[in-house]
Amino acid sequence: MNERDTFVDKYEFYEELFNPLSTDRRARRSRKPKAKHTPKKSQPQIINELADQTVGLEGGFTTTYHPSRYEEGWLLESLRTFYDRGLINDILGLVKGGKEASVYRCQADEAAGNSVMAAKVYRPRKFRNLRNDSVYRQGRAILNAYGHDHDFARDQRVIRAVGKKTTFGMQVSHTSWLMHEYTALERLYDAGAAVPKPIASGENSILMSYHGDGQLAAPTLSEISLEEGDAGVLFEEVLRNIDIMLQHNLIHGDLSAYNILFWEGRITIIDFPQVTDLHANDNAYAILRRDIHRVCEYFSRQGVECDPAEIMEERWYLYGYDSS
Repeated sequence: MNERDTFVDKYEFYEELFNPLSTDRRARRSRKPKAKHTPKKSQPQIINELADQTVGLEGGFTTTYHPSRYEEGWLLESLRTFYDRGLINDILGLVKGGKEASVYRCQADEAAGNSVMAAKVYRPRKFRNLRNDSVYRQGRAILNAYGHDHDFARDQRVIRAVGKKTTFGMQVSHTSWLMHEYTALERLYDAGAAVPKPIASGENSILMSYHGDGQLAAPTLSEISLEEGDAGVLFEEVLRNIDIMLQHNLIHGDLSAYNILFWEGRITIIDFPQVTDLHANDNAYAILRRDIHRVCEYFSRQGVECDPAEIMEERWYLYGYDSS
């Protein structure tokens, strides 16, 4: 047995835990059913059963949106869990394509209570471009597929696997990266922040509330010009949301006019994969200062008088010093 096989065997239980599809398998194993003889199936029976298994995705998940040849496989597989759970029944179109992830407008199942939802699907690792992600990971716990930070997630062997970027380590990092975004949305939405409502998470995707209508997704602030009377009000709303984040020890990490939606007079702040821990990350001051500078830069062009240095120092004094 070579070193790689030894590593895989040794950490198989970790992989099972970080795999969001493994819960049912572990539960079945724990029941330890009595062995019983099962008659051998005929070839026609096997073929029929395999055909039945395709009804969920290939057979039933037909989409209005027609993805490209390279996009189709990972897109449908990433959203399959939401289809199988009865949350969506169609992909209507591409809202936004990006280097790290793409967002799709999905038709929600009637039982879900919403007519349309947004699904953020991370691109496959070989196509993703997460530059300097270690800057944001610093101080962040390793989260499993349920958003939990268990004691064994701090195991140095797991951390080494992440650092060496083994196959297992890359999967752990990917899962944790996605779940930090999802759990941040949960915390901030519950706190009253202007963020999308998180609905469900999958192995490679996040399902959330959609902002816009059937023809047009909500544009970002970078795509529009604000009315003179709106800019000041919206600037104060952005600062209110920055304060909510800081109250929960969070920094957006990539806040700018490109990540703030505007629809029917209201803003929604999106894209939280780079969310930073205010007190655990040594780069927190610089990251927050950059977020505030970018926001002020945009609103200054819209006629709002603001001093990014003053705003930064005031908030760092209020929230940045760890009294513990």
